[in-house]
Amino acid sequence: MSSPLRILIADDHPIFRRGLCDVIETDPSLELVGQAANGEEALHCIAELKPDIAILDVHMPRLTGLQAARRLRESESPVKLVLLTMYEDESLLNEALDLGINAYVLKENAAEDLIQAIRAVAEGKTFITASLTGALLRRRSDSEALHRERPGLQRLTPSEKRILRLIADDRTSKEIADLLGCAVRTVETHRQNMSQKLSLSGSHSLLKFAYENRSFL
Repeated sequence: MSSPLRILIADDHPIFRRGLCDVIETDPSLELVGQAANGEEALHCIAELKPDIAILDVHMPRLTGLQAARRLRESESPVKLVLLTMYEDESLLNEALDLGINAYVLKENAAEDLIQAIRAVAEGKTFITASLTGALLRRRSDSEALHRERPGLQRLTPSEKRILRLIADDRTSKEIADLLGCAVRTVETHRQNMSQKLSLSGSHSLLKFAYENRSFL
């Protein structure tokens, strides 16, 4: 018999958090290993308890769920993330997907969707609350349109794609070089090559392109 999935829940509303805990604790294949009331506490608990899956509320004090998720991704934490939100906000959904969130669940559907989301995440899948399907379809359509408009995107190397995503995060060449452990000159060469492949000209054109299209990089 496989070990239970280790779950951590972070939400600043104690009554709602208790309800989520009850959902987890009724399933014998899941083990609740910790709780947090804000984003900073969530990061501390994740580092200490090493859950398989962390369930994070979008709107928490100190650090939001998205800010906590960004720090976890930057530190290459292996924890898988389920984001909870009260709002059908398409921009929030896109930001979450840009960060590689594994599941995105509306709080009003949490009782029905949470276990299903955890199961999907454990299997390496992405789960999005059904009412946000339209936003997902628009995201896919916009991505396809961008790739038709800029076919050079298909020719970017893995290193170039990673640098382009870092540029979209407003990182300087020096910051990127420090993160990747390479010379600033190497980053600048990659920037020039990407600009050529994407048919971009002008000193800030690559930064503008990366920022405007960061959801599809």
